[in-house]
Amino acid sequence: MNEYIRPHRDSAALLTIDTQNDFTLAGAPAEIDGTGEAVPQMQRLVELFRTRQAPIVHVVRLYEADGSNVDRCRRADIEAGAAIVRPGTDGAELVAELKPSTDMRLDADRLLNGDFQEFGPNEHVMYKPRWSAFHRTDLTDFLDTRSVDTIVVCGCNFPNCPRTTIYEASERDYRIVFVPDATSGVYERGVRELEDIGVAVKETEDIVDWMTE
Repeated sequence: MNEYIRPHRDSAALLTIDTQNDFTLAGAPAEIDGTGEAVPQMQRLVELFRTRQAPIVHVVRLYEADGSNVDRCRRADIEAGAAIVRPGTDGAELVAELKPSTDMRLDADRLLNGDFQEFGPNEHVMYKPRWSAFHRTDLTDFLDTRSVDTIVVCGCNFPNCPRTTIYEASERDYRIVFVPDATSGVYERGVRELEDIGVAVKETEDIVDWMTE
């Protein structure tokens, strides 16, 4: 692999994207097909990074009841009363499999203020107001202060938030790994397009081998 895009395991951080109850659980109000099936692979990645004491950032969405912080394409639904990832609700919580402890809950006020909530040693949660985890957030500074130059991306609904996060990471010259079997909504052309911009595509088992070799 070209040295300019080769991922560095010793300076890598894991990003999980929008793996919240309202997007994941069967019958949830905004269930995204395939997310529940991807959770076991995400959980394996999270546990791997915890074991290595490598940085983990769980990226979440929070939709205020009045729709004031919601994307325009979804704002009308929220204003009409759709309660999706509403701050303080169980639906907004990370799925239990990704939490260090099931009794931990999101601090919505802190997250909406732009703070990173600590969930454990080298493990944090952050809120993003739009598709990309880099848009109007302090994620770049957060990663740079931890000497992260490689991000491993997985999570909910590839066409929207994971893909946009990856493209904006590329614009910031991060080395990038995408994990398709730990992500919902993946499609072949999208994966090929990532490879065309230098993203390394690895299945969960490949990540385990890479991180432990």
